[in-house]
Amino acid sequence: MTEVIVSWSGGKDCTLACYKAIKSGLKVKYLASIITRSTGKLWPHLLTPEVLRMQAEAIGIPLLEWPSATEGYDDNYRRMLGQLKTEGVEGVVFGDVNIGNSFAVKHLNWIKSVCEPTGMDYHLPLWQDNRATLLSELIDLGFEVRILAADSTELGESWLGRKLDKGMLTELKIRHSLSPNGNVGYYHTFVTDGPLFKSRLVIEEWDRVFDEQAQFGGMGVWYMDIKRCRLESKKAEESSIYSVR
Repeated sequence: MTEVIVSWSGGKDCTLACYKAIKSGLKVKYLASIITRSTGKLWPHLLTPEVLRMQAEAIGIPLLEWPSATEGYDDNYRRMLGQLKTEGVEGVVFGDVNIGNSFAVKHLNWIKSVCEPTGMDYHLPLWQDNRATLLSELIDLGFEVRILAADSTELGESWLGRKLDKGMLTELKIRHSLSPNGNVGYYHTFVTDGPLFKSRLVIEEWDRVFDEQAQFGGMGVWYMDIKRCRLESKKAEESSIYSVR
């Protein structure tokens, strides 16, 4: 069985990509998160390693934390892949989407630039799907997805902590249809449950934090600063991906 890692942010796209990778027969050895040395957090989601570790524990796949400065990031990423190659890892799973993503080609070129020199294969399970289809699939599969970050203008502070459901999907579709450029606003997500999870991750305490430095289109960004969470057991049949492996 081919061993891979998943480029991990804790959000919806990498989670669904991980799910699809496992379903396709790949063995995920690590969830790999790049921790920014200056902040001690994952950028741009601003999640702490402690929260990422608990999420990984809920899923049942080890978290690989790789520290990196902004300067020399690409070389550092290649060093990580080179080390993993010596451990038998053969590929990296990315949650990138190309349809409706103006940065898709640029990021695909980046993926090739870090994977190809190290002899790593790259897997893009979501590449040919549009975002509306992927959001519907997440909901239908039973993933619990929360809004972790939202821009200060288009969406705002009130979106923090909201759960992705059919109502939100309808609202996003309306925003898309009314937007002159198709944008619905800038947001990041955090996944706490679903068929990939052996345990539920329950967020017990969090603060609202506004980061003026995290500019997106001239807007600051609101974040959920997760202070405390815990794991909650699930019935065996609820972790469906593991019951069929």
